[in-house]
Amino acid sequence: MINLTPSIVFEEYRLGVNFKNSIGTKGIYEQSVINERFYRGDQWHGADCGNQRPLVRHNIIKRIGEYKLSQVLGSPISVEYGVNGVAKLNSDKKASLKKRMSGYKTTGILAKDEINSISDAMDNYYIVTSKRIGLDNLYAKALKNAYISGTGIIYTYWDSTQITGFSKRDENVTGDIKCEVLDVSNVYFGNPYIQSVEEQPYIIIASNKDTESVLNEAALCGADEFTLNNLQNSSNSTLVLTKLYKQKDENGNETVWCAKFTENAVIKPAYNTMLRRYPLALIRWNERNNMIYGDSEITYQIPNQIAINRMITANVWSAVTMGMPLMLVNGDIISGDITNDPGQIIKVFGTNDDIDGAVKYVSPPDVTANFSNCVDRLIETTLAQCGANEVALGDSRADNMGALNIMRNAATMPLDLIKKSFQKFAEDIALIWADFWITQYGNRKIKISDEEGVWYMPFNGKRYSNLTFNCSAEATNKPEFTAKETVKTLTELLEQGIISKKEFFERLPDGLIPKKDKLIESSITDKGEIV
Repeated sequence: MINLTPSIVFEEYRLGVNFKNSIGTKGIYEQSVINERFYRGDQWHGADCGNQRPLVRHNIIKRIGEYKLSQVLGSPISVEYGVNGVAKLNSDKKASLKKRMSGYKTTGILAKDEINSISDAMDNYYIVTSKRIGLDNLYAKALKNAYISGTGIIYTYWDSTQITGFSKRDENVTGDIKCEVLDVSNVYFGNPYIQSVEEQPYIIIASNKDTESVLNEAALCGADEFTLNNLQNSSNSTLVLTKLYKQKDENGNETVWCAKFTENAVIKPAYNTMLRRYPLALIRWNERNNMIYGDSEITYQIPNQIAINRMITANVWSAVTMGMPLMLVNGDIISGDITNDPGQIIKVFGTNDDIDGAVKYVSPPDVTANFSNCVDRLIETTLAQCGANEVALGDSRADNMGALNIMRNAATMPLDLIKKSFQKFAEDIALIWADFWITQYGNRKIKISDEEGVWYMPFNGKRYSNLTFNCSAEATNKPEFTAKETVKTLTELLEQGIISKKEFFERLPDGLIPKKDKLIESSITDKGEIV
């Protein structure tokens, strides 16, 4: 039995804080703040340059980041579930999922056909759940966190207040999963030298919560008056530590346990979540050797970004001073105010010699063309080294679309590693969801949207609790041609007689012509041609 007290958990938390502060030259916390600031464009923070000079920002960091994020997120992820030890066959897909599931008994031994069918149902329900939760937005936020801080995390939890709209035996069915993107600064792993989340001895999630809500939760969990008094403080917020750890029961089955603490009291005593996986999925932008926390490439782009900003600012300032050079005024001859505005009339009293010596301009040093070329080369080199050259960014030209696509594919190849990590990230989230469905749903109906329309399938999670699910995630390749280019190519093929009118309409991009299928059906003659 693991010894859980507020003092022990907070000591583990402090060890995690100290470890994060020891990573790199500035630690994870400070470096993440700096990286986020540079990504945003606040790149002169703390430079103390005053307000006299125009401080130019040529934000290559954001341009590189947005390009890479769009490349990874631009290909939709499809997930397919399976069961270990059972081949997923297509032979039982002749009938619709609705007919197949209605034909199975709710008791007895699971047949392979039923296992295959429940895997198909989970494939569909994953899509339904993704839309409900807004998984694409969570992906974008987590991946952006990974690019900026090195690590992106999505946390899945059970919301017991979630209304499902279902009821059984005059009782409303409530509770469903929710997801949240966590900042790496708020998550602490028990052994940071192990890269696998599932092998961690424990995970601590730190969060600042409203003190009153903390008191209410502690009271609902049976806290005594002494504990509630310890939770009282003068601040409106309280630091809460949620500890997740794995523990085996008397039968050797390992499940995830959870407990919540403040520094001085127990909010929620340890309880068995019944989950078999930690409900956190993690993605690293760049891996560190033997460490669960990732690394951000922004950290190493910042010196180049600073140099580019300084050089461009010097160039701009030189142009400004050339057009409006500094003025030297003889105060003994000119007594009035000098504004240096164009067309200002300056009164000079004295001889012609006094007039010649009253005002002089300081000519700034010329900026050579080599200086400007150096700035351009530094920008180009930085973009190229980061895998965001002119081909990748779409700034180059090619003789034809085929050549351009070959060039773009070659330019995006360095992103294959992060794309693979993103697919693994999606697989981990899918397996976590399956774990919740099996262990938390009980006996309820789940929403299915397929060729039969929208219907609700009876689902008994306990029936499938002995199955070990796996899943594979694949990225759907983006079309290499835009809608305009596709129509142009199809038109050329039609004019050359290579394709028929029917084939022309069938291959038009979806959404280009409303109700395209009905238009084709109503226009086809008995000979199969479109009139």
